[in-house]
Amino acid sequence: MTAPDMTASAGRQAWMGLLARAEPGRLAALLGADLPDHALLRPPEIGAVMVRGRIGGAGDAFNLGEMTVTRCSLRLASGAVGHAYVQGRDRDHARRAALVDALMQTGQAAEVEARVLAPLAAEETARRSARAAGAAATKVEFFTMVRGED
Repeated sequence: MTAPDMTASAGRQAWMGLLARAEPGRLAALLGADLPDHALLRPPEIGAVMVRGRIGGAGDAFNLGEMTVTRCSLRLASGAVGHAYVQGRDRDHARRAALVDALMQTGQAAEVEARVLAPLAAEETARRSARAAGAAATKVEFFTMVRGED
């Protein structure tokens, strides 16, 4: 996966997904301790969502099970509103993700992209490549030898 294109129409979806998948500690380190002034519209709250699946990608949908998520909505002093849904019960992660979402809708978007989103995207790409290389190392090639009696 390459770094998400933040200027495309799907840019917000890309950065929100990246923030949701980010390791909470790493997001905190990249964002820093000085968080911008903001008002909570919906404080971080924990809930559950139903995860649905399909067999083979084309079959009928079925309920796979529930997953714990934390959501948060906030407004910056500039008026920009940010939202976040993250897997798990980490309220700070949800707040930081919502802050980045809001900051990406301001004039600070280029700075936030370079300081926070680009490193997260590069690290995610490296993790996926390492996992793919590990899986490729275990690949088994099956073949059939042609027998002369047929």
